[in-house]
Amino acid sequence: MLLAKIVGTVVATRKDPRLEGQKLMLARPVDPSGTIDGGYLVAVDTVDAGVGETVLVVSGSSARMASGMKDCPVDAAIVGIVDAVEVS
Repeated sequence: MLLAKIVGTVVATRKDPRLEGQKLMLARPVDPSGTIDGGYLVAVDTVDAGVGETVLVVSGSSARMASGMKDCPVDAAIVGIVDAVEVS
């Protein structure tokens, strides 16, 4: 599971039929302090996240286990919106 910041949206007018109606978001992994820590990734949004929010992203086979993603060709899914990160 990754922490990521939503930095934009992705519009794909032609895509696999199983992805029709799914919101695609552009995310960048961040460290616990919120500093960008990696490249961009496209993730299917299962929790109605918005640009600027910090989210939880799962990838690989875990992404296909997210709500509504069974048997969908996805490699990353947004599964949570982060309210706060606390490091002890």
